[in-house]
Amino acid sequence: MQDEELAAAIREVRERVRTRVEGVSAVDLMPLVHARDAAEAKIAAIGTVNPRPPGFKNSVIQSVKRLVARALDWHVREQVEFNRASMACVQASLEALTELSRSMAALTAHHQDVRSHWDEWRTGYEERRAISETHLLRTVAELQAAFQHRVTLLEQTFRESMRQMHGEYATEMDRRTTEIQKRMWEDIRGSYDQLIHRELRVLRQKQAASAYAPVAAASPPENIPVDWLRFGETFRGSQEKIREQQQRYVQRFANAPGQILDLGCGRGEFLEAARDAGLSARGIDQNPECVGLCRSKGLDAECTELFAHLSALPDYSLGGAYCSQVVEHLPPTSVPRMVQLLGCKLRAGALVIIETPNPECLAIFASHFYLDPTHTRPVPAALLRFYLEEAGFGNIDVERLVPAVESMPSLAELPSAFRDAFFGGLDYAIYARKL
Repeated sequence: MQDEELAAAIREVRERVRTRVEGVSAVDLMPLVHARDAAEAKIAAIGTVNPRPPGFKNSVIQSVKRLVARALDWHVREQVEFNRASMACVQASLEALTELSRSMAALTAHHQDVRSHWDEWRTGYEERRAISETHLLRTVAELQAAFQHRVTLLEQTFRESMRQMHGEYATEMDRRTTEIQKRMWEDIRGSYDQLIHRELRVLRQKQAASAYAPVAAASPPENIPVDWLRFGETFRGSQEKIREQQQRYVQRFANAPGQILDLGCGRGEFLEAARDAGLSARGIDQNPECVGLCRSKGLDAECTELFAHLSALPDYSLGGAYCSQVVEHLPPTSVPRMVQLLGCKLRAGALVIIETPNPECLAIFASHFYLDPTHTRPVPAALLRFYLEEAGFGNIDVERLVPAVESMPSLAELPSAFRDAFFGGLDYAIYARKL
């Protein structure tokens, strides 16, 4: 073996020793190296002549071989180049495999470092994990204790709030119950007192009505030589206008429980409106001319005295009563008598409507009330309400009619509050139902 080959073998041994690691060995490339060396030796022998012993014969033979080899050089040139290229490829493969072995050795060394570091890191990791688990468990225990404490405080606060709210609710309930009981007792007591008062009043009225003896017809008033029909057209208004105004009263008498009596029917405007509405109504009046006018219209009217006619009627025979612009003609003592008779003759639930000048309006005394010479005195609404209550009527309502400012525009200059208080409606209508 030559020195170069020996040095290459030594380097190969060192390389193989260096690449060996515990549990891992590099690929053995020596067979491949020996095969390469043998192939290179064969390549080097191409074109040479085998050595022969010296002598003339051998020298001639060697000369002929060299001549033939030079003559065939063109024929084996490509084979020689191919062999050299193949060896170059083998040499490159050996170098690549050698480098791969070195890389594997480096990777193995790195793996050993990782394993050694993993053992060290695992010990520290397990210690830190144990510490972290201990800290976590301690924190969870503290949080649970704090949560339990908070829940206990909330429960105590909630129970205290509920106890306080229940106490306040019970106190408020007792107070409201007491108030409701007091209010109910006051309402019931008031209702009972009112009922007892009404019953006693009805009994007293029945006794007073039975004490009334049938009275003869009042003596007719002193005859005033005027045309009362023309008087009504001049100062009260046209029949068409009055008939339109009666519509508000006719609507109130809808579903009346019987026949309606018009006290002082006059020209029959209400009777006409009631007939147009399909109501059963008849009227009485002391003026023969007015009664004749009503009969000429086909209305049911009778010339008779008011008190005599009411006294002759059976009790509870009327389904309603209407009296317009009449009570102001009666003496003051006759108004309660008329109301008492209506209370006896009307059925239960029957409606009575009375219309009369309103003495609360000062304007009627200036230009309206005394236009009729047969007026005696006006009847205040409060007094007429009292008469109706005493006669057994209830559900009493007062409506002011015909504002004075419509006929006296100068009243618009007065303050509204003063005008409404002293110059309101010229007339008023009072509605009441028999109890």
